Amino acid sequence: MASNRRGTLSLAAAMLAAGLLLGSAAQAQNESALPPVQKSGAVEYLSGGIGLDESTAIKSASRHWPLSLVFSVQAPGKAEFASDVKLQISDAKGVQVLETTASGPFLLAKLAPGSYSLRATLAGKTLERKVQVKAGSSARVELVWPAGTNQGRT
Repeated sequence: MASNRRGTLSLAAAMLAAGLLLGSAAQAQNESALPPVQKSGAVEYLSGGIGLDESTAIKSASRHWPLSLVFSVQAPGKAEFASDVKLQISDAKGVQVLETTASGPFLLAKLAPGSYSLRATLAGKTLERKVQVKAGSSARVELVWPAGTNQGRT
């Protein structure tokens, strides 16, 4: 009976180890699906989310980034993701800390804690938001343009 218990414990330990390895492999696969991190001045950011693998990886990684932005256009019954959004982020003093064009519906940015102003422009229509980035947490802002905003054409 004692050898049976040992076998069960060994099997349980092997299953736990396999589960941890699979979890690590899934996380590594998720991270490999992330678009490359870019840098603008002191701010690191990544943008993308075109395709299921990339959007899933970005959603998963977003909790580790101080700021997470989602861009979309209102459509009947739902919102449709938007890309090619021109984005400017300024700090509380009005100093621009990031200017880029989002290559997909998601943008993650590593910003220092503080207050920021966002200006996001899609097809000539600009949305402005204020956001507070707090240490140790992730701020999420959804920017939704009105239905009929003509994506991809300015």
